[in-house]
Amino acid sequence: MSGRLIGICRAHEKMAPLEQLAEAEVTLQAGIAGDVRGTRPGRQVTVLFREGWEDACRDAGAPDLTWLTRRANLYVEGLEQPRSTGMELRIGAVILKVVDEVKPCALMEAALTGLRAAMRPDWRGGVACDVVRGGVIRLDDRALLGAPADAG
Repeated sequence: MSGRLIGICRAHEKMAPLEQLAEAEVTLQAGIAGDVRGTRPGRQVTVLFREGWEDACRDAGAPDLTWLTRRANLYVEGLEQPRSTGMELRIGAVILKVVDEVKPCALMEAALTGLRAAMRPDWRGGVACDVVRGGVIRLDDRALLGAPADAG
């Protein structure tokens, strides 16, 4: 099953407005080029899955809330939401390894009462990833989720 990349964002400083991009360079050293959190191992790139986000928003009573509220780097659709670490997410030529769940923070509750709780089930808040292989990603790139290539 494949999906596609439908959103790319970065923030140059913590809590700065998000910059939406049509393409981005992704590196092992810096995650999304120009993103403030990209050098942080264990959270170089954050990924939000459309279906999980929309379920959370519906449950919180705001079905039209923009994905930008979540402040994730990448937004993908058409893939099953990962619920464990170790999976690889391939977007175009880039490979990301899922290293953790991104737990919803107080910012989500500030955005909408009840959103934080609605994001808790099934890793709806997205995943944190480390870069395994860098490259350039573009909107509409194919996205695949699976076991690591060396998992046997």
